Amino acid sequence: MRSVIYSMSVSLDGYIVGPDGDFDWTAPDEEFLRFVTDEMREVGVHLLGRRLYETMLYWETADQDPSLDDSMLEWAAVWKPLPKVVFSTALSAVRGNARLATGGPAEEIARLRAEPGEGHIAIGGATLAAEAAALGLIDEFRVRVCPVLVGGGIPFFPRRERRVDLELVETRTISADIVYLRYRVTR
Repeated sequence: MRSVIYSMSVSLDGYIVGPDGDFDWTAPDEEFLRFVTDEMREVGVHLLGRRLYETMLYWETADQDPSLDDSMLEWAAVWKPLPKVVFSTALSAVRGNARLATGGPAEEIARLRAEPGEGHIAIGGATLAAEAAALGLIDEFRVRVCPVLVGGGIPFFPRRERRVDLELVETRTISADIVYLRYRVTR
């Protein structure tokens, strides 16, 4: 069965976006981008909320940007063909290799797990991930801790009154100052 993973960069105080909506502190250097690209190679389909989908639209045509270096072009080459499912009530159409979700996260994940396919089911976006976590659908949390305190904003972890026990599977340092933590949900 395909695993569902939630993987994003987070500030040391637990936010994926600061109180001003800024997340420039997550801008990757070449080593960090290579790590994220390699992680994305393990993904078979990516589930996104509307805000993250709109942010990532740049990468659908990024290969045409002559200012991109090789590591960014490699990321674009991995991201662009990746199947994506967008959860939105505001959008009526999506671009690239994406489709609008026809059901909620539970229905979509059940369908994707039942289909033959390679790679993980990745979830991106705090709101969508919080809903999936509340339903007990996330198998792994992959956290890339950036050396910054932003003081508020959108939290990585859902604020639910539900205990979730985790097992540390992997830890490493990326780019000299970013710590990667990979936890599996114990069931």
